[in-house]
Amino acid sequence: MNSIKEIQEEIIDEFAMFDDWMQRYEYMIDLGKSLPKIEEQHKNDDHIIKGCQSKVWVHADLQDDKVIFTADSDAIITKGIIAILIRAWSQQKPQDIIDADTSFIDEIGLKEHLSPTRANGLVSMIKQLKMYALAYQTQQN
Repeated sequence: MNSIKEIQEEIIDEFAMFDDWMQRYEYMIDLGKSLPKIEEQHKNDDHIIKGCQSKVWVHADLQDDKVIFTADSDAIITKGIIAILIRAWSQQKPQDIIDADTSFIDEIGLKEHLSPTRANGLVSMIKQLKMYALAYQTQQN
């Protein structure tokens, strides 16, 4: 399994292949289609990310000391955004997720190409994924 840093580098390289943001949006929509799907029973208010304009549900599980994330959203772009985060952080150790640098998001230019409400939603998603990791880290200690 690649480290978070290696996966983030892959994502940066992939986004660099596209010339314009229309192509990047299309790519994000494609990524959203490959998102590890949250089970229907977890699509409830307990798993909703507060601060997102569209609905985003995230569920976390701990398996073999690694956090496994699943998610869904009712908006295709948002689904792509959460898919990028999950790709970087799922199946990693809680401490590695807590320590993970998020500058790769700036490097692919995501924040500056999102509407202010979507950019806030992105920050909320990052916070929520790190909070899940923190909860599991606390349980382990």
